[in-house]
Amino acid sequence: MYTLHYAPDNASLIIRLVLDTAGIAYQTTLVDRAVRAQDSAAYRRLNPAGLIPTLETPHGAISETGAILLWLGDTHHLAPPSDHPTHLPFLQWLFFLANTVHADLRQLFYPQLYVPTDATPGHHALLSARMIRHFTLLDSAAADHPGLFTAQGLLLPYTAALMRWSALYPANAPRWFSLSTYPTLAVLLAHLDATPAARTVAMAEGLGPLPFSAPILPRPPEGTAL
Repeated sequence: MYTLHYAPDNASLIIRLVLDTAGIAYQTTLVDRAVRAQDSAAYRRLNPAGLIPTLETPHGAISETGAILLWLGDTHHLAPPSDHPTHLPFLQWLFFLANTVHADLRQLFYPQLYVPTDATPGHHALLSARMIRHFTLLDSAAADHPGLFTAQGLLLPYTAALMRWSALYPANAPRWFSLSTYPTLAVLLAHLDATPAARTVAMAEGLGPLPFSAPILPRPPEGTAL
């Protein structure tokens, strides 16, 4: 059985949703952000970067959201095989999500790590414009590759979580995200919300009845999102 080191409404949400959708057995261990447990010596031995999530497997621990998804895709046949026509676009969009979209969104959430305080408004404007372009590309990709952006795959859960966070965080920043701007993904996120796995994850992490198509701030039964 796998162990998912998680915090509610963190990137572990993506992995949890994939595991539940695929019916893969796992257990969870809370990384308590309220006491900076991600910086503890014990957690840093598993994940030297001190980020969430980490997935413990029979072969060892693996971190980085994109790497975990790629490993799960290969191990549990959740991704197109290397000789399938959709394998190349799958890799392209997975790495786009992990290396570009997720990375830019993190800059929006933690501007103090990237720019001086007086540069924050301009930083937010530039990054939010980039995010709008990223989601526009993903909306087109979902229309062009419907077989890749499904609840049973890896790309839609990742996209859905990034869109959820864009709608909610940071709470004190100007709002820039509107799901209705991305019609293909809006339909897919509504379908995702109706799946048993999404309902299970939403209950476990206190994400509300429509965690992706109409997100609200989490009220988790344990831990904290921030």
